[in-house]
Amino acid sequence: MKFAVIRFPGSNCDRDMLNAIIKAGGEAEYVDYRETSLSKFDGVLIPGGFSFGDYLRSGAMASVAPITSAIKEAAADNKPVLGVCNGFQILTEIGLLPGALIFNDTHTFISRNETLTITNNETPFTSQYEKEESVVYPVAHGEGHYYCDDETYAQLLKNNQIVLTYTDNPNGSRNDIAGIINENGNVLGMMPHPERALEALLGSDDGMKLFERMTEWEAEHDYIH
Repeated sequence: MKFAVIRFPGSNCDRDMLNAIIKAGGEAEYVDYRETSLSKFDGVLIPGGFSFGDYLRSGAMASVAPITSAIKEAAADNKPVLGVCNGFQILTEIGLLPGALIFNDTHTFISRNETLTITNNETPFTSQYEKEESVVYPVAHGEGHYYCDDETYAQLLKNNQIVLTYTDNPNGSRNDIAGIINENGNVLGMMPHPERALEALLGSDDGMKLFERMTEWEAEHDYIH
């Protein structure tokens, strides 16, 4: 499995993401936001940071970058697409995931380890975890409050699309939501950083299972709701 790590002006977790997938046994390569094709890659990783300085709002300017169409094509081709932090914001801006990320309720930037729960382990990203398994991932964001309307929330519940929740909600996200997946099961967005949770010596290695699972991705998979 070879993954594209998308680089926007302001991306700052690109090296972490590249190292994570390589450590998990995959291959990875940086791809500039001005590129228009991802056909040679088996999956896409959209890292955290402050794409285009978070002007307008987080992920808004990145959503119209040349690479966006290629990301949508990869998702449509059933390839795994993972967006973390700013990457999650971008995925909502380009319509691959529902809802939006808005300012934390505290209106402050939060950077610390958070305890989370794997609420859905029946996805191609999380099948190595136990259901309701507790994990520790770092968070680092100012606009991490996941927002959606009642209809969208009902759909998320119906389709079992809520993958990850906060134990101690740091940003006011609706019903503690920290990460969601699309209905097809191949696009995952989350605010916490699993790519920063690869070494127990540094606080947690709970992110390894996610990246190891991604390197074992099958082109055809059945997503169990």
